[in-house]
Amino acid sequence: MEDESEITLPRRRTRVKRVVRLLAIFVLVWFLAAYLIVPFAWDRYAEHHPAFDASPRITETGDHHPGDPLNVGLIGSKEQIENIFKSAEWYPAASLGLKSDLEIAADSVLSRPDDEAPVSSLYLFGRKEDLAFEQPVGDNPRHRHHVRLWKLDRESKTGREEWIGSAVYDERVGLSRTTGEITHVTAPDVDVERDYLFECLEKTGELASHSIDYGFHTHLEGRNGGGDPWHTDGNLFIGVIAEDVP
Repeated sequence: MEDESEITLPRRRTRVKRVVRLLAIFVLVWFLAAYLIVPFAWDRYAEHHPAFDASPRITETGDHHPGDPLNVGLIGSKEQIENIFKSAEWYPAASLGLKSDLEIAADSVLSRPDDEAPVSSLYLFGRKEDLAFEQPVGDNPRHRHHVRLWKLDRESKTGREEWIGSAVYDERVGLSRTTGEITHVTAPDVDVERDYLFECLEKTGELASHSIDYGFHTHLEGRNGGGDPWHTDGNLFIGVIAEDVP
């Protein structure tokens, strides 16, 4: 008589192979949907719905979702911007891609610190951010402070470069509610991050002045490209970097 264990073993192997096959199919379907099909669908949607375009007060994702609201402005050269963030202990952030998506997911699971964890690209004036900085919180890239900055095509009244940007706090790593891609889930109160950024910049002693453009936003709430809600008091904080700062 054939041993029952000899019959059970092939069946178990067959079940394992079936599970592995199904898992591989699931991962493939998720990848195609999150990184190819859904972004393409949003591109087509945006082409036929001009009213969906981001306003000048809000950034835009690469597949034409409204992005994060603009809430900070700085006046100074690129070198001065980089120097004041270095003094404030904020670090340059890398660009996001599939490889870095997986790396940051692994770093989050394993609680590995990363001072240069990537940020996804957002767009303003038809181009992605010119500069991006971040400040890690603890030893895990799941949560961090970060800001993206774009150089304006005009100069201040004193002939200096002007920058505008969006400061937002990342609460955790998760899946985008709109595409399913791996991304950071952001905190809804963007004013808290705006205030914290300027607190850090003020402490460097390199800001000559700090003013507020009250009522910069007329729409005080919305959702960003990942589907995360945000709300604001509508004010834009503006910092002028001291001219004697290198």
